[in-house]
Amino acid sequence: MRLIVREDYSEVSSYIANYIKERIKQFKPTADRPFVLGLPTGSSPIGTYKKLVELYKAKELSFEHVVTFNMDEYVGLPRDHPESYHSFMWTNLFMHVDIKPENVHILDGNAADLDEECKRFEAEIARVGGIELFLGGIGPDGHIAFNEPGSSLTSRTRVKTLAYETIIANARFFDGDVSKVPKLALTVGVATVMDAREVCIIITGAHKSIALAKCIEEGVNHMWTVSAIQMHPKGLIVCDEDATLELHVKTVKYFKSIEHVHHSLIGAENLSLQGGVKQLRSPTSPTSPTVNTSSSQHKNPMNGPYE
Repeated sequence: MRLIVREDYSEVSSYIANYIKERIKQFKPTADRPFVLGLPTGSSPIGTYKKLVELYKAKELSFEHVVTFNMDEYVGLPRDHPESYHSFMWTNLFMHVDIKPENVHILDGNAADLDEECKRFEAEIARVGGIELFLGGIGPDGHIAFNEPGSSLTSRTRVKTLAYETIIANARFFDGDVSKVPKLALTVGVATVMDAREVCIIITGAHKSIALAKCIEEGVNHMWTVSAIQMHPKGLIVCDEDATLELHVKTVKYFKSIEHVHHSLIGAENLSLQGGVKQLRSPTSPTSPTVNTSSSQHKNPMNGPYE
């Protein structure tokens, strides 16, 4: 698992947006072989979406051959309601880029048969060949999507009753009126997320530092569903300094030191985008050009510790 630590929310958002851009570009998607991207809602990804829009407007990124699947949606909320996740995604990302509407998949919280809607969603993911990269955020209690504490780590897309604390917390989006907050949601399961070929989690702020510590330093636990990322072969967490407050100092130093070794001693040119070592050539080798380590990190800021 990789842990990338950046100074603040803005740097985290920039890192992840550029990472997504590079993953899409390296994949070289086509109409017959699209890049399949899983996406979250909430406050965590807003900065990333803003940066992705900027990259698109700068002609550095296209969503023409990108297919997306969103994590969740409220039950019973009209899709054009300002607090629906359908509205959230179109307002913050989709309406600003060149994604095709037919390539956007968001759960229908108003479906006549909610269980069938969940099965259809899972089947659609399978039909396109699975999700290449699933981006996610977490709550302070370590939940991913609406997989709140106690959710099965083998769960699939399903109807979920929201915890009372979640309903209270979401009341701020509904004029502070708890009665207006949906009590049910459709959500991908923990296993749905972990089935993706790569998982990237955004964790920022001191209020999520305990969740990060539980995820990194303790075992896999269904009371902290994000901890399932420990079992993923290509798990990536990008956090800010505030989110590391509950981690042991040696833990933070370890992950930072791995990134330093990769950039300064191994060299970014010897690393894959996902952090694996492609080759190991000496900078003084007659078959290799001289490596300027001071500029390597600047040219390819996406490499980081991976093991």
